[in-house]
Amino acid sequence: MLLSMLIFIIAGLAEIGGGYLVWLWLRESKPLWYGIVGGFVLILYGIIPTLQNFPSFGRIYAAYGGVFIVLAVLWGWLIDKKTPDMYDWIGAAVCVIGVSIMLWAPRG
Repeated sequence: MLLSMLIFIIAGLAEIGGGYLVWLWLRESKPLWYGIVGGFVLILYGIIPTLQNFPSFGRIYAAYGGVFIVLAVLWGWLIDKKTPDMYDWIGAAVCVIGVSIMLWAPRG
């Protein structure tokens, strides 16, 4: 379970980080290499989830969506300096509960 969560976190950081670099290039007029590096990181993001042990692509990406939400809230807080409010944290907690149900609920 810990390896699975680590892979989700690495994938999330790759998606957010790659997207952020592309954002900086296109929206903040940063140099072209920001976009190139961001694009490469986004390609890695596409590969990282395939390292999961779960057999279902849909379930992996649905569960990853919840992890991504939590990471996006944290990224906004730590990198963009936008403090999450109570509703951000409640929403993130609901997502974590949903991810846990999807991935680890006993199935017959």
